[in-house]
Amino acid sequence: MSNITLGIIGSGQLGSLLCQAAKKLKVKTVVISDDEEGPAQNYSDQFIFAKYDDKNKVKEFISKVDIVTYEFENIPVEILKSIDEEKKVLPKPDINQIVQNRKLEKTFVNNLGIKTTEWSFIKSAEDIKKNETLLPGVLKTNTLGYDGHGQFVLNSLDDIKKDWCFTADYILEKKVNLKKEISVVISRFANNKIYTYEPIENIHKDQILKHSKIPADISDEIFKKAQSNAKLIAEKLDFRGTLCVEYFIDQSNNLLVNEIAPRVHNSGHLTINAFNISQFENHVRAICGFRQEKVQKIANAEMINILGKEIEEYRNKSFSDTEFFFDYGKKVIKDRRKMGHLTILKK
Repeated sequence: MSNITLGIIGSGQLGSLLCQAAKKLKVKTVVISDDEEGPAQNYSDQFIFAKYDDKNKVKEFISKVDIVTYEFENIPVEILKSIDEEKKVLPKPDINQIVQNRKLEKTFVNNLGIKTTEWSFIKSAEDIKKNETLLPGVLKTNTLGYDGHGQFVLNSLDDIKKDWCFTADYILEKKVNLKKEISVVISRFANNKIYTYEPIENIHKDQILKHSKIPADISDEIFKKAQSNAKLIAEKLDFRGTLCVEYFIDQSNNLLVNEIAPRVHNSGHLTINAFNISQFENHVRAICGFRQEKVQKIANAEMINILGKEIEEYRNKSFSDTEFFFDYGKKVIKDRRKMGHLTILKK
C-alpha cells in the first residue's frame, strides 16, 4: 500500500474511475461531494457528503488527505485555493481560473499562436449587433455550462431574444463548417515528462458526446499538430495530471481548439481497455509523484456513451470478450444523463 491518500472533489463517473485507478496503484481515496448519491462513494475508501462551501466539512476532508484533485472544473477557484494553502491541489487552481472563463481560455490559446473559432466577448444585445459577421454563431455563457448547457444558436439578429437577461457575460463564436471533432488526452508528469495519447475522433449528438474511436480518420499532419498543440498548452499551463484538448476540424482542414478540459475526459474512457495504462491511472501517477511508466496501445477501439433509459437495455445484455460494459451505478435515470459506456476493442 502506498502511503498517499488522494482527495477527490466530485463523485460522478470520472471520480469513480479515478478511485478505481488509485486502488490499482494502492492509493487510498477520500471523495467529497455535494451529491449524496454520487456513485464514486462505491469505490472510494471514504466519502464525505457536503456542500463545497461548508468550511467544517472541507476542513475534515483536508485533514484526511495528502493531495487533492477534482473530476470537474466548475468548482469556485477560491475554494480550491483555500484547500491548496493546506494540501496541494493538482491541477493548480490558477489553471481553473483560465479554463472556467471562455474569454480567458480562448485568449490564452490564441496567444500561443493556436487557432480557435472566431469569437468575440459579449455583454449586451448591442455587442451582438456589432459582431454580426460572426453570425450564424453560437452564444455561450462565458463561465459555467457543459454538455450544451448555457448555449444558444443564433442564425441571424432576429434570434436575439428580447427577454434575455444580459446580467451574465457571453462569448459569441462563429459557427464552424464542421468536418469532424477530435480530442487529445495528454498526461504531464513532474520534470515536464509527457505522454500524449493518439487523437480520438468524436461524434456528438445534441451537444453530448455519443461515440469516440481510435484511430481517428485524420491526416498525419493534423494528427501531429493536434498532439503538439496539446503538448504546448500543457507546458504553458505548467499542468500536472491528465488534461484533454477538444478540437474542431473544419471543411478546409483547419484545426481549431474548441475547449480545454483540465481533467480526465469522457472521450478518453476507451484508454481503460485500449492501452495498458489509462488516462485515469496516468493522472493518479502524475499528481502523486509516481514515476512515469511506458504506455502501450493494446488495440484500436470505439466507445459508446449510454444515455438515459438506454442503460436498462444494456443491463440486460451479454457481451463478448472484446466488449467492456461500464455501468456508473447512478440511481436516478434522466434523459441525456451519462449512465454508462461500452468500449469495443478492434483489430
